[in-house]
Amino acid sequence: MSELCKISFPGTNYPPINLQPYQNLSEHLTIQNSPVLFGCRTGICGTCLVEVIGEISPPQLDEQEMLDTLAPNYPNIRLACQIYITGNLEIREFK
Repeated sequence: MSELCKISFPGTNYPPINLQPYQNLSEHLTIQNSPVLFGCRTGICGTCLVEVIGEISPPQLDEQEMLDTLAPNYPNIRLACQIYITGNLEIREFK
């Protein structure tokens, strides 16, 4: 059995959640268990733009194009709906 990945939300009152690795993050975050807001969940609206600290795979081309538009020059910014969990992550609101 694989180790669970701890997803935490520093600076909020939301407790960390533990998820299996290699899952899409957005399938497990809700308004009840995280501060992350979602719109389309497909990577085109930009609602779920967050700062991510931890090891994650690099963005796919479509996500990178959106990131270049919404948050150029911020290497830790990602769309939460496009993240596949591979380890422990800290997720912070992007301001």
